[in-house]
Amino acid sequence: MATVLLESVNKRFPDGTQAVADVSIEIEDQEFLVLVGPSGCGKSTTLRIIAGLEGSTGGVVRIGGRDVTHVAPRDRDIAMVFQNYALYPHMSVYKNLSFGLTLRLNRLFGGGVIGRGLRKIFQPQRASEFVRQRVEIGNKVRRTALRLGIEHLLDRKPHQLSGGERQRVALGRAIVRNPAAFLFDEPFSNLDAKLRQQLRVELKRLHRDLKVTMIYVTHDQVEAMTLGNRVAIMNEGRILQVGGPLEVYQRPANLFVAKFIGNSPINLCSGTVCKVGDRIEFEGLTPMTWGPESPRFDRLAALLEGVSGVRSVVIGFRAEDVGIAESEGAIEVEVTEVDRLGESTMVHSRVCGSPTQGSKEDKFVQKNTIEQMVLFRLESDAECAPGDRLQVKIELNRVLWFDPDSGENLLKE
Repeated sequence: MATVLLESVNKRFPDGTQAVADVSIEIEDQEFLVLVGPSGCGKSTTLRIIAGLEGSTGGVVRIGGRDVTHVAPRDRDIAMVFQNYALYPHMSVYKNLSFGLTLRLNRLFGGGVIGRGLRKIFQPQRASEFVRQRVEIGNKVRRTALRLGIEHLLDRKPHQLSGGERQRVALGRAIVRNPAAFLFDEPFSNLDAKLRQQLRVELKRLHRDLKVTMIYVTHDQVEAMTLGNRVAIMNEGRILQVGGPLEVYQRPANLFVAKFIGNSPINLCSGTVCKVGDRIEFEGLTPMTWGPESPRFDRLAALLEGVSGVRSVVIGFRAEDVGIAESEGAIEVEVTEVDRLGESTMVHSRVCGSPTQGSKEDKFVQKNTIEQMVLFRLESDAECAPGDRLQVKIELNRVLWFDPDSGENLLKE
């Protein structure tokens, strides 16, 4: 196995599109790294550059310490699994699995791509070695098929298989080669949700058993969080943050990462923070106050030094950081939608504004912009319905501060 290193890799297409911009990252030996981002962010192009299927316009690619920037794909010692399986339709599963190894064996013994010159093999001193390696190929194929649970499918053709079985064959074709690194380009995106979840579990088990370097590309942030040892979030050709799944979720580097990572959208609210006496107050539609007893008070106060004690920020907090409360500092919200998810209830609500002047019908102003929305999670049997008004409180020690101009996380370490 091997490390994979990208040093200032760039890719600009002839029409001027910058697909990859100065990407530098090191994937450790036996690591499972997931590249995740929206469509068109450059993640698949980055993977293809590693594989050698796409040439870079700058930078260096190293696999196992060897510079492979200008090395042909077949000589990089990598295996790639594609979204569309890429199986040979006229070959059986066995031949699909063994094709790469057979090709390599024929080339080694002078047979070429389709076996030309195989008569050279039957020189007495080479015949026994050729037979031995053919037997070993058969053993590798059967061991791999057994590992993936497709040993009963070896005689079938791809059109006789289900989508999940075809993807297992594609995985097996990569595994049987025992390469230095495995590359996956959204391999499960054509499958249904239940099968995707099952194959994710199997892929994690394979990574643990094989102890190999894997690089996986996906636009599904749930897939990224469940698969990777580390996650690299990309946007507009750049890597914005690299870290463990929990790290990028709880401590996003910027506003884009915070909004992209997470099964439910992060709550956001613009406003200003200022120091009032010995407390720090956020003035916005979701008012908050941090006192000296807060574990993060000193860090928050430091951000207000040198800015006249007042700073514009975007406040962010997750759905699980909001709970029902009747205590001081609670915020009144009106429920707009209720999603019953089985294991929990997701509540969409709108912050109730200040009393309406001159109105006797309703003492609250209804807010309609997305920043006035508060999303929070309750128990599965929680009693609430659209139109209900609830008092909620935000876990202040989990609140994130973002710069409204750059989007950077002001509290990141």
